[in-house]
Amino acid sequence: MKALTAQPNLVEQVRDAILAEIASGAFAPGDRIIQEPIAAALGVSRQPVQQALALLRSQGVLQDAPGRGLQVAGLDPLHVQHIYDLRAALEGVAARRAAELNAERAAKLGPALIEAGRKAVAAGSVARMSVADVKFHEFIYGLSENPLIAPTLEPHLTYTQRVIGEVLVRDEAPTDIWDQHEAILKAIASGKADWAEQLVRTHLTQAAGFMIQRLRKAAQP
Repeated sequence: MKALTAQPNLVEQVRDAILAEIASGAFAPGDRIIQEPIAAALGVSRQPVQQALALLRSQGVLQDAPGRGLQVAGLDPLHVQHIYDLRAALEGVAARRAAELNAERAAKLGPALIEAGRKAVAAGSVARMSVADVKFHEFIYGLSENPLIAPTLEPHLTYTQRVIGEVLVRDEAPTDIWDQHEAILKAIASGKADWAEQLVRTHLTQAAGFMIQRLRKAAQP
């Protein structure tokens, strides 16, 4: 982990750094998370680390360890299904509104996100792939101009990053994931609201099936 500079969103930076380590497999389910070495590695005090760990605990990524402290939580396939069901519904609405309200903005700014995602896949970086995926979906939330969607889904996206990381450490992502993202972007940029909503719902339903299948396979003795 690289040292971080002090900024107003330092707690979020620390949270993202810890999440990236978990998503990349550096911390596995059941591993204890110790504040002091994390603070030292990131070049920050214990306070933002403590706050970041509290955030990750509230978002289901960490859980109380036996005795005291925190550890990386295991993944529950049923919980993953519930998250993706929620995401499919809300993100379908977001894509529809994005196409209705911000087609031109989608066409202008979206291709850079697609390119970043493809580069992450080419580099084989699990952390970069999960971050790129989340940024693409957050972009759609912003285009929807619905201020309730992003804060509603934020904790679930954090858990989603955890899921993506866990799966990709063991397996490859579907090869067409960024083709799907590009198709969604094109539908939004063309103002095709019905089609954009359908593509997002299908994309997330298929992603849920892939992730859950891999998690259950990994859990088998």
